[in-house]
Amino acid sequence: MATNTVTLNATDRNELGKGSSRRARRAGQVPAVVYGHGTEPRHVLLDEHATRLALRGNENALVELNIDGETLLALTKDVQRHPIRPGVQHVDFLLVNRTEKVEVEVPVVVTGEPAPGTIHIIELAHVLVSAPAIAIPETIDVDITGVEAGSAIRVSDLTLPDDVEAMTDADTDVVNVTLEAVAAPEEEETAEAAEGEAPAADAE
Repeated sequence: MATNTVTLNATDRNELGKGSSRRARRAGQVPAVVYGHGTEPRHVLLDEHATRLALRGNENALVELNIDGETLLALTKDVQRHPIRPGVQHVDFLLVNRTEKVEVEVPVVVTGEPAPGTIHIIELAHVLVSAPAIAIPETIDVDITGVEAGSAIRVSDLTLPDDVEAMTDADTDVVNVTLEAVAAPEEEETAEAAEGEAPAADAE
């Protein structure tokens, strides 16, 4: 659960635009915007290294933004990362309070091994849930230990923490378990014959 907040220091951003963003990134800063609760969007700058560490491994990180001495509680909504090297390019934050519930997409993590001779397929990588802002699950674990081929684990089968409700349709498949693909005997024989054939010599 995201019950613990991470504190990030920020400063108000006075210059906007692509040129300003590039200069900020070269200086080791991350442009970010904070919005919600009927307020005007607020543009700020964060330290890139601290931001990257704070948001690593948690798509819905709850953050206390310390902006020039003012503290705001915010939920991470969108993180733009560099396509090649490690680095955060931009962050969107949604203002929240400690008593409200929010809708967020939580990643699915499969645990355990299904029955022998089977494989699992993740059909739904994220589940939309409604959860307290201060208690958002970091992942939704789906245990497939011993599950037989032909079985589907749906949203309605998920075990969610207290006060967390799935908003995705209950009949949606999350994980399917199926038999491992095995080549038919005829296909194997054809492949072996093809490997054994020597290339025909060109006629002179």
